[in-house]
Amino acid sequence: MFLFNEILINKKQLKALIRELGSYRGRHTELVSISVPSGYNINEITNLVRQEAGTCANIKSKTTRKNVMSALGRIEQALRDFKVTPPNGLCIYSGNVSEKEGVADIGLWMFEPPEPINLRTYRCEQTFLIDHLKELIEEKEVYGLVTIDKSEASIGLLTGKSIKSLNHFDSMVPGKTGKGGQSAQRFERVRAGLLLNFMKMIGESATKSFESNKHLKGILLGGPGPVKEKFADGDFLSEALKKKIMGIKDLSYSGEPGLKELLERSEDVLKDASATVERNIILDFFEHLKKEDGLATYGYHAVMNALKMGAVKRLVVSEDLPLRYFEISCRCGFSEEKVAKKESLPDVCPKCSSQLNITEKKDIFEMLENMAEDMGTEYKEVSSETPEGAQFIQLGGIGAVLRYKL
Repeated sequence: MFLFNEILINKKQLKALIRELGSYRGRHTELVSISVPSGYNINEITNLVRQEAGTCANIKSKTTRKNVMSALGRIEQALRDFKVTPPNGLCIYSGNVSEKEGVADIGLWMFEPPEPINLRTYRCEQTFLIDHLKELIEEKEVYGLVTIDKSEASIGLLTGKSIKSLNHFDSMVPGKTGKGGQSAQRFERVRAGLLLNFMKMIGESATKSFESNKHLKGILLGGPGPVKEKFADGDFLSEALKKKIMGIKDLSYSGEPGLKELLERSEDVLKDASATVERNIILDFFEHLKKEDGLATYGYHAVMNALKMGAVKRLVVSEDLPLRYFEISCRCGFSEEKVAKKESLPDVCPKCSSQLNITEKKDIFEMLENMAEDMGTEYKEVSSETPEGAQFIQLGGIGAVLRYKL
């Protein structure tokens, strides 16, 4: 909990802050979130805070009323240091974040985001409003995916490291007939017309989905038959989107199962994309485990031992790592620092059986990254949204590729 001395933060700091703010839950609607857009009059925000403080008398719960007034009071006091809104805007969060019933711990976070924000909000809820902050750290690397054959098609997006399926279509195109003569010729004309209409429908849906995405870098097409080439060569996508087609791949599947296969088959054109880079990092780790060559280890304590010895070449950490860095203390003098899952921590002191005071001392991701930097180790955070990432989190979410056997 802090008021940034240097008000402008970078994306790395913002990512850590989002994790922290997202972990808090108020007992009532007592967590205040304020966003001040770039160029907005800071005095109007100060006046808004005063007005909201004046309406706190209407809050029925005495405890909630006191906590909201305390949060607004801290915000108003901090705003006195500002004559104008910072260039990228200002984000303000305050509220009671104490985990103990009946005990107040009013935290304050005030910072300038790394990119301009255009949202002006005031919210007082049980959680902090952080969705607009997540957008600032979202991957700007987006690829359109289309899998198609005569029977079905799917449209999706590869955003950063995750595939999102947008639409799936089943066609009404019948299979080929074994009959000959004029009936067969008529049937083929009808079949060709239905396939043409199907491709038009897919093109319209893909154009609608892709053109609105300002971060779209390219489009990948795939399918098990020749329809994908007909789709690419025809006038089914807009000219602007056709120029963004990066690759056309033969697949075993069409439809949604083909989206994942399309990504795997497109590593040659996506070699620098974050999804491909991440997949290769995790596969390299698993390959060492599979070979049992002693050049990979996992689990917090095993990785930390290797890291302290300077033996880690690459440290791999899941963004969903469940561990946190806590300080445990008691009024009897007992204290301990511990990395663990929060639910696994003891409730009472092992010395005097009193209730323990538990606080998250530092951001574990920042701590691991700093340790890696000090040891000349490559540090990589990976998501759990890919199949490989999901498998990695099952091992605990932290692993290392070693420079040498231990």
